[in-house]
Amino acid sequence: MATPAAVQQWTADANEALSLSLVRAPEDKASLWAREVYEGFHPTFTYPIFGEEEKIYGYKDLAMELKFASGSLAHYLNVQHSEKLPSTSTVDDIEGMLSKFIPPDYYTDEKKFLERVEHDALNFKPFGQKIYSYTRAATTLTKGKNVAISQVLSPEDEETVDFEVYHSTWSTPGFREFHRRMQLFVLLYIEGGSYISETEDTWEFAVLYEKRRRRSAPDVTTYHFVGYSTLYPFYCFPERVRLRISQFLILPPYQQDGHGSALYTAIYQHVLASPSIAELTVEDPAEAFEDLRDRNDLKMLIANDKFMREGFGPEAVSTNGGKVPRTKRGKARPMRAGAGKMGPPAERAWLEKWRTELKIAGRQFNRLIEMLILKHMDPADERAQRSYRLQVKERLYRFNYEILMQLDKQDRQAKLEETFQSVVADYKRILGHVL
Repeated sequence: MATPAAVQQWTADANEALSLSLVRAPEDKASLWAREVYEGFHPTFTYPIFGEEEKIYGYKDLAMELKFASGSLAHYLNVQHSEKLPSTSTVDDIEGMLSKFIPPDYYTDEKKFLERVEHDALNFKPFGQKIYSYTRAATTLTKGKNVAISQVLSPEDEETVDFEVYHSTWSTPGFREFHRRMQLFVLLYIEGGSYISETEDTWEFAVLYEKRRRRSAPDVTTYHFVGYSTLYPFYCFPERVRLRISQFLILPPYQQDGHGSALYTAIYQHVLASPSIAELTVEDPAEAFEDLRDRNDLKMLIANDKFMREGFGPEAVSTNGGKVPRTKRGKARPMRAGAGKMGPPAERAWLEKWRTELKIAGRQFNRLIEMLILKHMDPADERAQRSYRLQVKERLYRFNYEILMQLDKQDRQAKLEETFQSVVADYKRILGHVL
């Protein structure tokens, strides 16, 4: 029987051993800046493929390369090691395990794969209908969660990088095969993620691509995969649908550059422009995505002059894009309670009118309203503070009714107050990233 030390030397961490790359044609690589690195990144999760422990047994110095053509996502798989134990039931069949999750036409010959990359660079085009675009200056890209999405740059600037979002369905020609190459990223980067069923015809997709001009030939543009979201429509009485964001991911080389916000904005704008869609919802959002959603929804509401004027009165809107008026020291100037429909308490009929028009789900809209009231409210106005507490606690009580009813009255009140304070603290954290 092997000792623990012997087992350890033949065991590899799957997340570290698996290296992922988005491979570009040589002329496209030559158009990149030094900070742009799209090769040699690692997955966050591998347990759907290699088991709960995310370990691979039977190899020394294990290195697995899974490369993708940066646009078409054609696969290349290469497994290397210095030693391998004799094949037994305990030695993992790496290629066999991986091949269950990727299309069967993956490459194992690197030369042929690079020929495919070169071919696809000139011939691959996004599937479906373009629904959104934005531009960036490659020379000024900076990392950060709150990167602004620049919309207008000179198209003559050869260092301008375009990004485009395309909407597709299973019926979009060629998309089904493309999705089979794309879906592996769900397993590698979304905790609890799984493949969706191709037999469910109603799935929709929003895919984000980078569109890049070659320095050597500015008239040549190539497309490169950035991330995507799966969307599922549910019936909404009487004859519309609720569109639910199910899966949402941006690949690591593109993260912290505002592309997640851009993809979310593209989906939301698509919802607003579609008469058949009643509202946008999200399925079990992770904390990071919930923050992204909150920030973008808040910015959208603040930028809506009519909404802010009706909600908080004329003082809430100024020439600086609807931002809150500030004192000489830069602090937000509190609004007079009752100056608009926000109260507190907020006027429910007015809220529902705007919620329906903006197509935001009920709980999310209520949270956004509570954040905005908190930001505008005068902390010295005791009546407004009390009305605000009651408004938030009423929502929390309804949302957590079954759990709260299991407690006696005193514990219930204490738990509700604790939850309220926690919610307010989180609101302040989110608002700090927006205003």
